[in-house]
Amino acid sequence: MGDTYISLNAGNLASEHLCCAIADKKHQPGVEAKRNWLKDRLAQGHVFRKLDAKGKVFIEYAPLEAAWVPVVGADYMYIYCLWVSGSFKNKGHGKKLLESCIADAKAQNKSGVCVISAKKKKPFLSDKKFMQKFGFETVDAVGGEYELLALSFDGTLPAFAPNAKKQAVDSPCLTIYYGSQCPYIPNCIEEIRNYCENNGVPLELIKVDTLEKAKSVPCVFNNWAVFYKGKFETAHLLNEGYLKKLLG
Repeated sequence: MGDTYISLNAGNLASEHLCCAIADKKHQPGVEAKRNWLKDRLAQGHVFRKLDAKGKVFIEYAPLEAAWVPVVGADYMYIYCLWVSGSFKNKGHGKKLLESCIADAKAQNKSGVCVISAKKKKPFLSDKKFMQKFGFETVDAVGGEYELLALSFDGTLPAFAPNAKKQAVDSPCLTIYYGSQCPYIPNCIEEIRNYCENNGVPLELIKVDTLEKAKSVPCVFNNWAVFYKGKFETAHLLNEGYLKKLLG
């Protein structure tokens, strides 16, 4: 165990655990959905690198051109998620995983590395203050809250796609864009659908199942985005409790 890290590949994808949803049975359908999503992504340069231990310690990134996010730019790596939790915190794992991503990007002659963050720390997004320690800077922003951070090697910069800055949809009902990348999403969808059906809340679920759809979503999107009454509300995953607060 120790500080040994491994990357998922076609040979070990079926047998290795996906760190962010280890034991909870209600999330196992999401774990399998993620495995299936990863099968097609790994060949495109997608990286899921984790500590060789039974814990939530990993980084997930991909070439920006193939990343399912409304961010555009040339020859960048995009970080979806960098997560260290529980007893593994404060042991240098986040630093080592991020440095491995930066080194990988340089080895591939990329122009830099980028990630979606926020002015204030938010769940499911990388912490801005942590990224700044490694030279990441804000290069674009949406809605005065969400930011695109980048570490440029050559002076070129990525940006949010123009559609991401719309932050609005035409429908007044609860509208959720979602992907298959996060293992927590299927259970969130089930809880939300049940609550809305039982309480008469109009709901529109939009599955983002292609790269083209992900690049064209009308908001900040890392794999999940919520609108209500036409306005973008959050990129935070919802359960029934959080949904009640949002509906007010």
